[in-house]
Amino acid sequence: MESVQNEKGESTLSESTRGESTRGQISIHTENIFPIIKKFLYSDHEIFLRELVSNAVDASQKLQKLASYGEYGEEIGELKITVALDEEAKTITISDRGIGMTADEVKKYINQIAFSGATEFIEKYKDKATGEETNIIGHFGLGFYSAFMVAENVEIITKSYREGSQAVRWVCDGSTEYELSDVDKAERGTDIILHIAPDSEEFLDKGRIRGILEKYGRFLPVPVEFDGSVINDATPIWTKAPADLTDEDYRTFYRELYPMSEEPLFWIHLNVDYPFNLTGVLYFPKLANDKFQMKREKIQLYSRQVFITDEVKDVVPDFLMMLHGVIDSPDIPLNVSRSFLQADSNVKKINGYITRKVADKLNELFQSDRAGFEQKFDDIGLFIKYGAISDEKFYEKAKDFALVKNTDGKYFTINEYREHVQANQTDKNEQVVLLYTTDRNQQDAYIDSAKRRGYDVLLMDTVIDPHFINALEYKLEKTTFKRVDADTLDKLIDAGISSESVLSDDDKARLKEVFEQTLNDKSLSVSVESLPADELPVSITMPEFMRRMKDMSALSGEANMFGNMPGGYNVAVNANHPLAQKVLSLDGEAQQKLAKQLYDLALLAQNRLTGPSLTAFVKRTVEGL
Repeated sequence: MESVQNEKGESTLSESTRGESTRGQISIHTENIFPIIKKFLYSDHEIFLRELVSNAVDASQKLQKLASYGEYGEEIGELKITVALDEEAKTITISDRGIGMTADEVKKYINQIAFSGATEFIEKYKDKATGEETNIIGHFGLGFYSAFMVAENVEIITKSYREGSQAVRWVCDGSTEYELSDVDKAERGTDIILHIAPDSEEFLDKGRIRGILEKYGRFLPVPVEFDGSVINDATPIWTKAPADLTDEDYRTFYRELYPMSEEPLFWIHLNVDYPFNLTGVLYFPKLANDKFQMKREKIQLYSRQVFITDEVKDVVPDFLMMLHGVIDSPDIPLNVSRSFLQADSNVKKINGYITRKVADKLNELFQSDRAGFEQKFDDIGLFIKYGAISDEKFYEKAKDFALVKNTDGKYFTINEYREHVQANQTDKNEQVVLLYTTDRNQQDAYIDSAKRRGYDVLLMDTVIDPHFINALEYKLEKTTFKRVDADTLDKLIDAGISSESVLSDDDKARLKEVFEQTLNDKSLSVSVESLPADELPVSITMPEFMRRMKDMSALSGEANMFGNMPGGYNVAVNANHPLAQKVLSLDGEAQQKLAKQLYDLALLAQNRLTGPSLTAFVKRTVEGL
């Protein structure tokens, strides 16, 4: 195999063949790489401004660090970055008073694509730099070339901080050719001048430029001025110590981030420097219990105060994606365009840290002020229950502060509630039966029946509760959940004691036949049960399994799978109720009329009797009077 050069000096391929094996050398053409970098490196062209301003921040911070190391003895002065728009000249200029470059450094950092000056700077001063002192934004050395996504011509006018340096001007039209010459420039620093291309003139708009700067640079650590005003807060609250902040500081910052939102319930200040660097503030917003599928892009990810993305999947546990706030970490790996996250062990560590920090905060609130925690629980229950379902480590902590509420409005931890009902709601198989309702109004008659027996009923009416119930059954020993209308109470909590029936077996068979003929619906399963006389004459129930499938499918967006099924209901006729017994004393139309009336009464108890059926029921009732 040989590598040869053609007359243009390009590397070409020379092959040697031995039998069926062919070996060669790949030819690389810089003029082919450059258009790819310009057009496809970044998914969004507005990123050019983030990259160039970030470079200006780098240059400013490098100068500060050199001064702190004693390698720059002159006055630093104001390290403001200025973005200027000239609509007539069709230019955007980004200026800084940072470290600047010599001609040799321009050749090194600009002409050599993907040579990162930030990486070299950190390596050079790694023995001096610790912690925040390594806080340099640049990494891949490609950000500058994002300028060519919007500019047909780019100028650099720069002067190094070094004493006696000659200022230089670099010009390139987006090809592989450039011009480098001496120029007059009084002060150190760099001006990047973009001559905007005709197909990118949308960026020659003050509103557009301000919007981009506020999106990506509102918390940059060096002041950024545009159109006469500074657009950023260089010291946001997550860069400060919690001891130096008041509750109002946190609320004010929240209002700045989410001006249309209600006040947050509480917040968590993140601050860790080992084994990774992470700062930030996470807020718990108020959430309605019936709203689970919602926009989750509410947590903003920053890298050294540069906005990266609001897509923080993997960094933040899924159950906390509904939180609001800011996370800033230089240790979260980004792809080359700094727009997307890459898989890395640090991501898992950060995810685990956030989970633990949230759990500890919630437990602290519960232990220190249980009454206040209970007041907030209806708003934060979604987070806690979802976390308990999806994260085993979170559940181990959350089981001590995850609350359930009964229909009387009293809160219990899971273990407290199990102990509360254990004596009265343990069945013949030693299973503790936790009764619950998903709709207090619709299932009111069943709740009243349970309370008359001395049973307690939980209110499990949030969209996450069907999954939460399943998870608890899996984790709790000898414990089962049953919806209060899933069967008759004697079957829901089967103590092994059979109630006596005032009807003979023949009468019960006749009664069953009357209801089956009257209802004439094969999807309904009719049974005659020996229930207390003060229970409803007819109860309509759906088996627990089917109830849960319907509830869970509604949460997953597949309600039609079970919601439109025609059957699944059981009709229990109370053999000991006087009205059920009266059905047997009638015959013909009167018998069917009363049977239908009792069935409709059961539907009415569930708020399921509407429209023409309700009208007919009322008419029959009036006629009966």
